[in-house]
Amino acid sequence: MNKFFVTTPIYYINDVPHIGHTCTTVAADIVARWHRSLGEEVFFLTGTDEHGQKVAEAAEKQGLDPKNYCDKIAPTFENAWRNLNISFDHFIRTTDPRHKEVVGRVLQKIYDNGDVYKSKYEGWYCLGCEKFLTESDMVNNKCPLHPAEKTVWKSEENWFFRLSKYVPKIIELVEDEQANYIFPEGKRSEILAKLKSGVKDVSISREQVKWGIPTPWDQSQTVYVWFDALLNYYSATQFLEGKSQFWPANLHLIGKEIIWFHTVIWQAMLLSARLELPKKVDVHSFYMIDGQKMSKSLGNVISPQQLVDLFGVDGSRYLIARSFPSENDSDVGVGRFSERYNADLANNLGNLVSRVAKLALGRKVEKKGVKGDREFGELVDQLKLDEAIGWVFGKYIDASNSRLNSVEPWKLETNDPKRVEVLDYCIDNLIKAAVDLAAVMPESAKIILDCFEGEVKALEKGLFARIK
Repeated sequence: MNKFFVTTPIYYINDVPHIGHTCTTVAADIVARWHRSLGEEVFFLTGTDEHGQKVAEAAEKQGLDPKNYCDKIAPTFENAWRNLNISFDHFIRTTDPRHKEVVGRVLQKIYDNGDVYKSKYEGWYCLGCEKFLTESDMVNNKCPLHPAEKTVWKSEENWFFRLSKYVPKIIELVEDEQANYIFPEGKRSEILAKLKSGVKDVSISREQVKWGIPTPWDQSQTVYVWFDALLNYYSATQFLEGKSQFWPANLHLIGKEIIWFHTVIWQAMLLSARLELPKKVDVHSFYMIDGQKMSKSLGNVISPQQLVDLFGVDGSRYLIARSFPSENDSDVGVGRFSERYNADLANNLGNLVSRVAKLALGRKVEKKGVKGDREFGELVDQLKLDEAIGWVFGKYIDASNSRLNSVEPWKLETNDPKRVEVLDYCIDNLIKAAVDLAAVMPESAKIILDCFEGEVKALEKGLFARIK
């Protein structure tokens, strides 16, 4: 049995889940479900990143110690994903003692291999990103992703990782078109250009951040949160029984703001520790909310629970997939989501299922062993989710509606060959569509399959109620 290991980022726990976290998680779930449908053994990992300065500050604001704060916030992510029917196999927390043990072991190996040294660093530091900034990172001498006051000048004596030592090998990997481990292509070109412009070594520890894992060879410093966080993908395969054979990961899904960590620093850490490299990293863009960047101060942040309350679980999953910001930023909003839900699900798919079920009620259907379409699966693996779903709708749903409206079987006698033929055609298409769309809308797909397998049954209620 083939094995497939897919991960989301582990989400930083200084805030609660929002639509940005949701799109990555839903996309990973669609990929995981698709690969399970192929008969593969899948390990799907998600979780929370719980160390670092931002967590300590957030905890202090609430009058909690950092661990109690993490214990309070972590379940909001886990529960959000369960409410969206996310089929993760393990929810990892970086405060897990088992993860900490693996982090210490791997970093000690990197140290023993001669890739760590002590040095002083001075430069601009973004408190929001928890990283030192280069000139190319900044806009008007500030971090473009966070408020100006989050960019501060820092001077520290830390332990450094010889990132520059591994740059030639990483350039070779990025340029290898067969490996092609970064996609889409635009993101690969971006990383290659940055690598060739010159790369400095990076700090692996912090001397003034107490909320973290102590550096194995120097207990006076803690491991830089990113070096701790990145190792979650590997550590889970080491402390969970029976998961070691899943390493290396087949696919990391990440947002574009963390591309450098996942496609350069992560690779260099693994090369230094003599561990196998992940096979693919998919880098997606951001959501814009009605033309504006998401911001708590603007009050335009959309939570996963808001989506579920408005559109239901499968409706929310569908809308996320259709708007997934694969290569470019995607502009969404409740109004846009409502229009798409009504057009695609209530008026199109839902209406088609209801009409065909009513017209074919009691009809015997012999459709077993239908497999998912290769074309759909290839698009899913490329994270072209909108295109994948559009392909299914065009081939099966739209084609069935067109044929149904052309033949008008409701005007024909029950045994009229034209009526029988068009209903068989529509039922066949709906079954095939449901098999593909099970990765996107698992519960709705099951309802369709239950309706049209064996003897056609009536729907107890409409599949997708219109949103007013």
